[in-house]
Amino acid sequence: MYRNKLPVMFPVLFVLVLSLVVVPWLKAAAYAEEKEDEKKPERLIVMAAEHPGVEIASDEDEVSIDLIFHNKGRKDETVEVWVAEKPENWKARIKTYQFTVMGVHVPADDDRTLTFEAEPIGDEARPGNYKFRVEAKTLDGKFKMAQDITIDVIEEKKKEGKKESKGVKLTTSYPVLRGPSDAKFEFSMDVDSKLDKEAVFDLMATGPEGWSINFKPAYEDKFISSLRLKEDGSKTVAVVVKPLFRAKAGEYPINVRVSSGNASAEAKLMVVLTGTYGLEVGTPSGALALDARKGKPANMSIYIKNTGTATNHNIKLASFAPENWKVAFEPEKIEAIEPGDLKQVEVIITPHEDATHGDYSVGVKVEGEKVSKPIDFRVTVHGSTAWGWIGIAAIIVIVIGLTGLFRWLGRR
Repeated sequence: MYRNKLPVMFPVLFVLVLSLVVVPWLKAAAYAEEKEDEKKPERLIVMAAEHPGVEIASDEDEVSIDLIFHNKGRKDETVEVWVAEKPENWKARIKTYQFTVMGVHVPADDDRTLTFEAEPIGDEARPGNYKFRVEAKTLDGKFKMAQDITIDVIEEKKKEGKKESKGVKLTTSYPVLRGPSDAKFEFSMDVDSKLDKEAVFDLMATGPEGWSINFKPAYEDKFISSLRLKEDGSKTVAVVVKPLFRAKAGEYPINVRVSSGNASAEAKLMVVLTGTYGLEVGTPSGALALDARKGKPANMSIYIKNTGTATNHNIKLASFAPENWKVAFEPEKIEAIEPGDLKQVEVIITPHEDATHGDYSVGVKVEGEKVSKPIDFRVTVHGSTAWGWIGIAAIIVIVIGLTGLFRWLGRR
């Protein structure tokens, strides 16, 4: 009778625990959060430049500075923003990663970031101190904000061999990516046209021989080889890099070039391969069985091969054997194995003196860097050879004795 009631009691107990423990805890958490929100002002938003003052060389063609909007209030805000003051012979704008913008929506208790961009009109800026002013306000005008930005341009000679960008600019936030050899690397790159007309830009890349390098639009899967940009337009493209199978660990440069007529720009990317880790363990003959005697050592040779693309260091061996058995290795550990190389190890197995006749399992585990590999042996234990000879001798004695007895009886 009680057994039939158990399935009914479980839901009742669950609801009871939920109502006594979980629900009060949720109410307390919600109450604490509500009290914390009450401490915040109904409306409060501020604007700040991440770097209100920067210094650049005269041959640098553009400055980008993040503008951060902090909404510390309890209401969402929409903010209008614009460049109020700028020096002559300079262009300035407020933009996202893709568009020039005139405002931004900032949710309550959240941040939003825009980018202030300024560049000289002409080949390069003259040395001097240049001041800009960015202003912003909420739609109702209750909050007004302003941020001064200073750019100091210093004289600097162009370094020999430095390649200049003409009519187009390439920008990437993460020019170096790191990962294993079997990974796919994807760089995000902004292409900004500085031309006063629409143009088609060719996309080209060079890298290590045999590597796959392709371009594709941001958030799309199709591959492209060119890009159409409007006057002063910009788009984000992805540079997808697939290393050659089993490429060794190391640093590999990727050169990207974008061009349209005389307008061209180059960017240097870097893929750092950490390599892959793999081990193969086996015996030269492929056999995984051996014979042994009680208390006597038996040898089995195994090889350890590095099947990865990175050097495997500090390789150790461990054993799993019946109680009171001994398992030793020569050598006990291996300092390193290069990719594609192999090392030989002697496994010395000594059964216990009281082991009974039969088959036993002995496991060996090879532990390398970030990878391990097991191998199992079947060990057949036989008796001592001395007892075998004693048994044979006893049989011979018995046969001789019986033969003599039969002859003696035959004479009678």
